[in-house]
Amino acid sequence: MASPGFWDNQNEAQKVIAEANRIKARVNPVRAFQAEIEDLTTLLELADEGSAEEAESVAAEISEASNRLRAKLDELELASFLNEPLDGCNAIVTVHAGAGGTESCDWANMLFRMYTRWAEKEGYTVDIQDVLDGEEAGISSATFRVVGPNAYGYSKAERGVHRLVRISPFDSNARRHTSFSSVDVIAEIEDDLQEDIDIPENELRVDTYRASGKGGQHVNRTDSAVRLTHLPTGIVVTCQNERSQIKNKATAMKTLKSRIYEKRLDEKRSEMERFYGEKGEIAWGNQIRSYVFQPYQMVKDLRTGVETGNVDAVMDGDLNAFIHAWLRAGGPVSRKAAEDREFGND
Repeated sequence: MASPGFWDNQNEAQKVIAEANRIKARVNPVRAFQAEIEDLTTLLELADEGSAEEAESVAAEISEASNRLRAKLDELELASFLNEPLDGCNAIVTVHAGAGGTESCDWANMLFRMYTRWAEKEGYTVDIQDVLDGEEAGISSATFRVVGPNAYGYSKAERGVHRLVRISPFDSNARRHTSFSSVDVIAEIEDDLQEDIDIPENELRVDTYRASGKGGQHVNRTDSAVRLTHLPTGIVVTCQNERSQIKNKATAMKTLKSRIYEKRLDEKRSEMERFYGEKGEIAWGNQIRSYVFQPYQMVKDLRTGVETGNVDAVMDGDLNAFIHAWLRAGGPVSRKAAEDREFGND
């Protein structure tokens, strides 16, 4: 990065910086922890070698440092669970409305906001690729990138069906409704893996259309939005966040290759449930987490049993308790285990 011609190629420079940030995210916390351990050791030596008065004077500082180190050790332990090859990559997150009509479209929009808030709180950058509005309210689907070190490693915990129970704001009789939305998370693979995936032109259908978002004079007047369909697999990817059709196509192609790569991994592992089955139908019986607004307030993860009554905080992006518990539990669990927790058999 310090070489004279480093910035001559902007794209290559950004790749190097991203890789450097990933390495720093793994190395710097360990170095900082080691330095604090050394400082604490020094304080303990002073307490042991000094007088009683000197020991008492540093006791509070030792206690504070110990508590701080416990919290940092917890963070380092969590980071150690991110040991799969793609965990350090950016994440591509897609939210889909499911059974429930307008209710589910509104729920999908709430989840979309929840994840963008979580990402921003964690210091990630959110790059929205495509948002499809619902017919009456909310969104039918949304796809966005979460950019930063270990973005996929943490956000993959959210993959599955999410259930909402609340008094419907769209029901004039104020009845309680149950809504479902699914969240899909894949890793944005690096360029060297992208090059290994060859998509012949005859296997790809390219559709262009006018962007549907709130835009300026240009964005809604030209066919800048791009939809790519991979015919052999049926995978569909859209992108409309850029004004340039060329840029949108390039972004969509990268996302498509990431999805194809994920699908190939699933086939090699002979467990297609990781790709589609784990989420299942976006309806009752397949949820990984329940969000109850009425008659009581509770969010419960059915895979780990973690729950909280602070629904507002969760919807504002406070998801780490669920994500960390999932990582500690070792990742995916069977749907049977989730059902047992749902019905109190754990």
